[in-house]
Amino acid sequence: MYKGSTSDVKNRLLDHKNGKVKSTKGRRPIKLIHVECYVLKSDALRRERFLKTAEGRRLLKQQIRDILQ
Repeated sequence: MYKGSTSDVKNRLLDHKNGKVKSTKGRRPIKLIHVECYVLKSDALRRERFLKTAEGRRLLKQQIRDILQ
């Protein structure tokens, strides 16, 4: 599961799908399953940092699992 932030989701997803992102290049094909939007960049970066922690990964996996059921 990849977590990142961008101001242009569409172009960032294309970069991932086209193998232009080192961290996901070897894990293609990829599928976008979750997006969060924030008004302030600082809020988005704070959330990204949290989601990269063990607690954040666990919480996000649980939320996605609940949504996809």
